[in-house]
Amino acid sequence: MFITRECDYAMRVVRSLANKEMKPVKKICEREQIPHPFAYKILKKLEHAGIVNSFRGADGGYQLAKEKGNITLYEIVNAVDKNLVLNECLKDGYKCSRFSDCNTCGVHRELVRIQELINNALCENTIDKLV
Repeated sequence: MFITRECDYAMRVVRSLANKEMKPVKKICEREQIPHPFAYKILKKLEHAGIVNSFRGADGGYQLAKEKGNITLYEIVNAVDKNLVLNECLKDGYKCSRFSDCNTCGVHRELVRIQELINNALCENTIDKLV
């Protein structure tokens, strides 16, 4: 598993909004070096997840919907890439060609353990810690 570019950009977008100021997309993109079309796509997902609010109009932009200490990296990653797992066998509904029950596979069990460590680390880290 790799954190996708979209997840990386999403974390940077939220970090750029950490001071609770409303910012236009152009300013976010310049500060974080994110392509405009990508930023709009990410901001839509973050808005849908309740992480940011959007404000329309000439003076519009985006602002965090909640305190930076209450926004975890897991929440951000999950907002843009719900299927971010170490291996395909960890996805819901995966049919293993080697075992009828993935839980009998030692590799699968170890990947589940590692995935839980990663998820826990992402849950423990908030945007507040990154700024």
